[in-house]
Amino acid sequence: MTASEKNVQDAAETARRARFGSLPERTRLEDTIQELPATAPDPAKDTYDANEWLIRYAL
Repeated sequence: MTASEKNVQDAAETARRARFGSLPERTRLEDTIQELPATAPDPAKDTYDANEWLIRYAL
């Protein structure tokens, strides 16, 4: 191995360590979860009047 080959290998090793030398920062669990409602709320859901038939048909 010549001195120039050794310099090329050292440069490659230095570049590799700069890129892959440390692990990335740890991701918190709170940052990995996104909570969304399964369905959109229905505005007509609570508008049913159980006694409406009395008004329509009995009076």
